[in-house]
Amino acid sequence: MRHSRIEIYIHFIWSTWDREPLILPGIERDLYRCIEAEAKKFKCSVLALNGVENHVHVLLQMPTTATIAEVVQAMKGGSSVLANELLGSKANFRWSSAYAAFSIARWDKKKLIGYIENQKEHHATNTDKPPLELPSDVLVPENDHQ
Repeated sequence: MRHSRIEIYIHFIWSTWDREPLILPGIERDLYRCIEAEAKKFKCSVLALNGVENHVHVLLQMPTTATIAEVVQAMKGGSSVLANELLGSKANFRWSSAYAAFSIARWDKKKLIGYIENQKEHHATNTDKPPLELPSDVLVPENDHQ
């Protein structure tokens, strides 16, 4: 019997509302665990997940049964609810309504995993790569300020 082989890799990036530095060290680990749990509900494999205080990168291997829109909505929605629970009255945690999602080739997977895993270092030393970061046209979408 013949078997199909399907490998779909999507690099997601999204920011906090107005790029506010809301991903604090005290909540980061729980926030990332929540994002991973939400992705797994759709049978996605989380290959890399990291970010800095105002944005997140996630690399998923996705099944054919999940859509990009439903997976990112779940990751963002579940994690923002958790962040607000963890922060309490300290802040009003919100993600921007915009996000970026890019398909990548399987042979680029290792390079991108390394880039995501070293986000803090890249941003601290200005060695981040603009093509792998949140594009400027989704930094502050028009509907976020209406």
